[in-house]
Order: sequence, then structure tokens, then C-alpha cells
Amino acid sequence: MSRVSAATAEKAKGSGTSAPGAPAGPGRFLARAAAGAAGLTVIASLLGLVRDQAIARLFGASHASDAFLIAWTVPEMAATLLIEDGMALLLVPAFSHALARRAAAGSDADGLADDPVRALVADTFPRLFASLAGAGALLVLGAPWVVKVLAPGLSDPGLAVECTRLTAVTVLTFGVTGYFSAALRAHGRFLAPAGVYITYNIGIIGMTLALHSVWGVRAAAAGVAVGSVLMILTQLPTFARLLRRRVPRADGPRPAREGLSPLLGATVLAPVVLFVVGRQSQVFVERFLASSLPDGAISHLNYAQKVAQLPMVLSMMICTVTFPVVARAMAAGDRDGARRRVERDLALAGTVVLLGTSMVLGYAHQIVEVLFQRGAFGAQDTAATAGVMRIYALGLLGHTLVGTLCRPFFSAGKPTWYPVCAMGVGLLVTTGAGLALAGPFGVNGIAAANAVGISTAALLLLLGLGSRAVAIRVRSVAVSLGRPAVAAAVAGAAGWAAAPAIGHPALSLAAGCVLVPAAFLLTGLVLRAPEVVHLLALTRQRFLHGR
Repeated sequence: MSRVSAATAEKAKGSGTSAPGAPAGPGRFLARAAAGAAGLTVIASLLGLVRDQAIARLFGASHASDAFLIAWTVPEMAATLLIEDGMALLLVPAFSHALARRAAAGSDADGLADDPVRALVADTFPRLFASLAGAGALLVLGAPWVVKVLAPGLSDPGLAVECTRLTAVTVLTFGVTGYFSAALRAHGRFLAPAGVYITYNIGIIGMTLALHSVWGVRAAAAGVAVGSVLMILTQLPTFARLLRRRVPRADGPRPAREGLSPLLGATVLAPVVLFVVGRQSQVFVERFLASSLPDGAISHLNYAQKVAQLPMVLSMMICTVTFPVVARAMAAGDRDGARRRVERDLALAGTVVLLGTSMVLGYAHQIVEVLFQRGAFGAQDTAATAGVMRIYALGLLGHTLVGTLCRPFFSAGKPTWYPVCAMGVGLLVTTGAGLALAGPFGVNGIAAANAVGISTAALLLLLGLGSRAVAIRVRSVAVSLGRPAVAAAVAGAAGWAAAPAIGHPALSLAAGCVLVPAAFLLTGLVLRAPEVVHLLALTRQRFLHGR
């Protein structure tokens, strides 16, 4: 064990590896942080639905919307690589390691070289900024080639090329946003990172509504650029305050500056980047295959995926908040603490996403009709999107498990290629199944291929984690997920059967919001699913105590 790990191990065991500056009770801090971040995520998701509603109403499922969604691949990829997964998987452990060194030895905040956190920023941020600025410029120049690769079947790529050039700025702005987010999360600051998508969606909605009559769908692409700048401004004040914060100097010799964190070396960086690219390539494969289908196919896939994945987004907030805890436990050598945290995250995140899955399975048609069926988005679009949504829902648990399991793999501080291999196998399954199913089944076949591929990757990651990073008990995790899965199947079937009984889609959906959760919770209680009982206890506590 390293000097830093040895110095911090006892602190980690005693404190539960709570966030810096957190209250004495780490469990309460994590619960409040998750609740606050989840609240902001819900607001951002609702604004995302408003954004999608505006685009659907103005452009329907058409060539214009397909062109925008091809360009949307750039910010989608950038968000995954630079905000949510790639940057977080690299920088949260790196900042956690720097904070552990600061806590173990102390530093003088007046000198940049003496504070490990400031030193890390000085070593990494300028290089990152320059690299991403150059990559964004290359993307602007290479936009025609990018569109041709992403959607070779597109009859007129000109509009997609223009939109892609407008969205190319997100390569830089999302990178800066992701850097700030990782630093803030490692410091136990979760609200500002969770709020960035609120300002992002406000920028897109505002530009789309204000300029669509002049620029057409290009206004939405320009809104992506504007919204991405607002994301930076949302976090900049908090990030600047953390860097200016005075750090008390500890007694004894000062630690030598380590320079660039070993967690950011090329041998660690390459597997993370390739894993994230492989995960996001699921979307590339979908759009590649759908570009040869009739106009609107890409749009149907997009609308279905955005709505179906809302339960996954909410469930992943649990892992987003606890990831720094896992990273600090790994840095301190507390493998048992990391195991307990990962097992609990898997069970709780899986239970949350399965509850959402049951709602999507039961009321997909009503959800799409209420959200999108207006203007240029007609009844046929609703039926097609709802069908795709139900199929996507079958892969939601797989998506959640992949997002949860990759974090402990990359928190170990050493290169690991297993997640890349697992994701590669999943991508091959998605591609092969998509090629086989797209012809006879259209967009439904493409969605089914996605669900099978991501579930394959999740299974491989689950089986491989114990021997490579954190020794989780696979059988125990499988049991903790199996019972909620049965409850989700029962609740989804109940919703599917009851949904047509009420003719008005909004009223039917409102009834489903009561019926499906009730059926899920009751079934979970009958099956004695521990996480269902835990969720009920937490909900009861918050209602009784108002906190």
C-alpha cells in the first residue's frame, strides 16, 4: 500500500469515505446529495422533453429532423465521452487521489505547486483545452466526411453537414464542462454538475423557438452550441471558489509534487476512451442501419430512446453521487468498503430502473401520445415510436448495469482492458443482430439488437468485476436484481392490460402512474425484495420527517 493509501485508510474506514466537507453522517450526506441531484436531473429531463416536443412539433419525423439528429450524434458522443463517462471515469479518481494526498500531508494554498489539487489542474486543464479546441476545428472541416460515415443512406446530406458544423463546438465546451463536473463531484459538490443540462436545454429551446422560422432546423443546432456555453457558466463560479479555497497547512515535511497524476497516463486513458467510444457506438450502429430505412426512422428511434432511457438516467444519479466514495475507498485500499458500496449501488440502481421499465412497458403508447402527438408528429409516428420504446425498455437494466459496473473497474488506478473487451463483444452482438433484424423488422429490429447487445456487455462486466477490481458477490447481486425484475414484469403486464380501459391518453397515463408503482411495490413486498423494502422505508421517512 502506498504512503498516501496507508495514511488515509484509517480515515476512510472511520468516516465511510464521506465527501470532503460532508456532514458527519456519510449515509445522510449521500442520500441528500442523490436527492438534490436527482431533483435537478428530473427538471433537466422535463426540459429535454420540452426540447424534443418543440422539435417534433416544428419538424415532425422528416428529413429535416433526421438531419438534425445525425448532427446531434456529435454532442451525444461528446456528452458521453467528455461529461458523463469518459472524463468522469478518469478525473474523479484523479481528483480523489489528489484530495487524499492533500488530506494525508496538508499543503499551503498560497502556492500552486504545493497543493495537489491545484497542481493537477495546472498540469491537465491547459492541455485538455488545447487538444479539444483542435479536435473541434478538425470536426468543422471534416463534417461532410463525418455525415457520410454516420448516415451513408441519406439522400441529401447538405443540411446534416451544416448542422454538424454548428454542433462541433460541443467538443470543446463539453470537455470543459466535464472537467469542472469531475472536479466538483470529487469535492462532494453535486448540484452544479447536475444543473448543467437545465441551462443546456434552455439554450436549445430558446434558439429553436426564436429562430426556426428563419434558419429552420439549423436553429436547433445553433441552440446546442449556445446551451453548451451556458453549461460552462453554470459551474464556473463554484469551480473557481474551490481553487481559491485556503487549505490548512499540516505539520511535518511537505509532500513532493507528483506532476501529472498516474491515473491520467496514456495506459489508463486509452481503455477508458475506447470503452466509452464502444458504448456510444451502439447509437452509431443504430443510425447507420436506420439511414437506409424510410424518412423518419432515425427520428422514431431517437424519440423512443430519449423517453425510454429516463428511468436509467434517474437510477444512474445514485452511482454518480457514490462514485467518488468508491474511488476514495479504492485509493485508500479499503476494498471491502468498495465492495459493499458497489453491491448496494447495483441493487438500488437496478430496482429504480426496473420500476421505470415497468411503466414504459405498460404505457408506452400513452406516454408518446401525450408528449409528442401534435403538429407534424402524427398518430402513425406515435405508434411506431411507442413500439420501439417498449423494445428499448428491455435493455434498460443492461444500460444501468454497464454504467454502474464500469466505475469500479476504472477506479483501481491501473490499466484494465476487460471493460473494453466486454463492450466490444456487446457491440459486435448489436451490429450482427441489427444487420439480421433491420431488414425484416425495421426500427423494431434495430431496437431489439441494441437491447441484446448492451445486456450481453452488462453480463460480461458483472461476471468479470470480482476477479479484476472489486470482489463483489455475483450470486447475491443476481438475487437482489432478480426479484425486482419479476416485480417489473408483473407491474408492466398489469399496466399493459389496464391502459386501454381509459380512452383519454393523459387520464390513462395518470392512472398508470398510480397502478404500475403500486403493483411493482406490492409484488416486491410479496417476493421480499430487500431494495423495494428499502425504497419504501426511505420514502416513508422523508414524508414523516419532511427531509
